[in-house]
Amino acid sequence: MIRLIATSLLLGLAAGSSTVAQEAPPVPVDKASYHVPAFRNDLIAVTNVHIPPGKQAGYHIHSLDQIGVVVGDADQAGQELGGQPYPARRTPRGNVGYTAFSKKPLTHRVHNQGTTPFHNIVTSILYPEPGRFTAGTRDDVPAYKQVLDNDRVRVWRLVLQPGASAAAITQKAPGLRIVVDGGEIVETVPGMPEQAMSPKPGEFFWKEAGTTRTIRNIGTTKIEFVEYELK
Repeated sequence: MIRLIATSLLLGLAAGSSTVAQEAPPVPVDKASYHVPAFRNDLIAVTNVHIPPGKQAGYHIHSLDQIGVVVGDADQAGQELGGQPYPARRTPRGNVGYTAFSKKPLTHRVHNQGTTPFHNIVTSILYPEPGRFTAGTRDDVPAYKQVLDNDRVRVWRLVLQPGASAAAITQKAPGLRIVVDGGEIVETVPGMPEQAMSPKPGEFFWKEAGTTRTIRNIGTTKIEFVEYELK
């Protein structure tokens, strides 16, 4: 009887150890499941977050100031490390979010409980202090709507219906264009031939400072971009 009890205890401990071992330790955000490194230079790192329906990304760490642009929304549940699970919630497609994780890091996991993929283009700012660049203003071009402005980044949304144009702007600081709704456009840079493009949702394009450009929607569908300049 004693031998049977001891064997049962050992089996129970082994099963418990196996359960604990299944929970992987937290990893950096660009090492998490369904978080794919997509672009990097000395200023930013872009992670393409694409979580299929029913799939989970285990515990991962956000420690850098971060901009996220949702290009595919879904019902996302999750849990902070050491906290209680939170119920599924939906962040609208096209949403622009910013969090200063350098001031308060976050470790969490997420679970796509919806029926559609969750797709988020996430930018981590690699240099530690703001003030490196002076972002431009686009107040005199009504097609660009400013949606976010803080000490690290200035963000605009550009929506053009078929046949519509956005007047010239000059990129004052380096940044990124993220495609929310794609289509067909023509981009014009002074001194260069017109360049036709057919960007797709979820694509993104690095933009250096100093370029002046106009955009015209030559397609049959609405286009929507989110563009930001670093500070």
